[in-house]
Amino acid sequence: MASKPGAAPAAVPAASRPFRVIDTGLRPGRAQIAFDQAMIDAHKAGEIPDSIRFLRFPPTALVGRHQALSREVRVDYCRANGIGIARRVTGGGAIYFDEGQLGWSLVFGRGTLAIASLGDLAREICEAAAAGLRRLGIDAQYRPRNDIEVGGRKISGTGGFFDGDTLFYQGTVLVDMDPAHMLAALNVPEAKLARRALDSASQRVVTLQELLGSAPDLAVIKAALLEGFTERLGIAPAPGDISAREEALASTRFEEEIGTEAFVASIDDPSASADVRSASHTGAGGTITAWVRLEGPRLARLREVLITGDFFVTPPRTVFDLESALRGVDASVVRAAVIRFFERAQVGLLSVAPGDFADAIEAAIAAGRR
Repeated sequence: MASKPGAAPAAVPAASRPFRVIDTGLRPGRAQIAFDQAMIDAHKAGEIPDSIRFLRFPPTALVGRHQALSREVRVDYCRANGIGIARRVTGGGAIYFDEGQLGWSLVFGRGTLAIASLGDLAREICEAAAAGLRRLGIDAQYRPRNDIEVGGRKISGTGGFFDGDTLFYQGTVLVDMDPAHMLAALNVPEAKLARRALDSASQRVVTLQELLGSAPDLAVIKAALLEGFTERLGIAPAPGDISAREEALASTRFEEEIGTEAFVASIDDPSASADVRSASHTGAGGTITAWVRLEGPRLARLREVLITGDFFVTPPRTVFDLESALRGVDASVVRAAVIRFFERAQVGLLSVAPGDFADAIEAAIAAGRR
């Protein structure tokens, strides 16, 4: 296929970058997330090739890996109205997903595209998805850090991380959706809407149905995305089969972790304790909220730290390791401890910086008792 004018040329022939294409169809939210992790595990073990996957959800509220559940999702409403609740293995913000949206994900090796930086990979993958959506007749454009928009309104959100030498990167396409359902299921921060000069969350998003007057068939959308990935990334997608190993791993992950209430509510309402202080910091990479408990006669030492937010880090356990590393640290040297942690850790950051974490934690320390 010839590249469009201005498209980035492939560094190696497309034929040297085969990608299996699979579709897990419509499955409950937690089952789809468990399959995400199964693909990561199987790819790391060399049991599956580089792959592209399509997927769909019944009505589901999905929180990011590091978000506090009750602060992002209207849990009682979702339970009363049959809306599933799941926690992603990726970072980022809470989203509402239903049958009117199409999910896509890529799982591939760190060396496949010869791009080492998570930020550079996010840009290239988003540009590829945008190129595919433009084939449907809309002016889709990449908007840093990880959105695809049409006329300033989001039609696709994305995110991902490295796990060792395996990259997992996922996104959505808003095909058709009633924004009222999204607003009812999620706690959309007023400040987030104000930053974009919007009156409501429905003005922030747009669907293919609204743009084109009628939603294209899913097969047409999938084909357009695959063409965009082929053109921009220089890959050769080909239909493949879901392996028995992936299904087995997904079942295990679901039963032991991702499908459990304990995992979904693993970060819930950190403000419940009276001795917790909190503060938030918003930077280019997202919002970071720090929750701290102090100890000692002068309350000058960190007893516990919890970090939540809609940021992306690679690998996801980086945040848990940082929280552990800060226990017992004197409050006066928190910034130095955070910087030292990131200097020593092998992590990737998507726009967010070590100083952003330090800013949030220092602000929480300075905050009065709740």
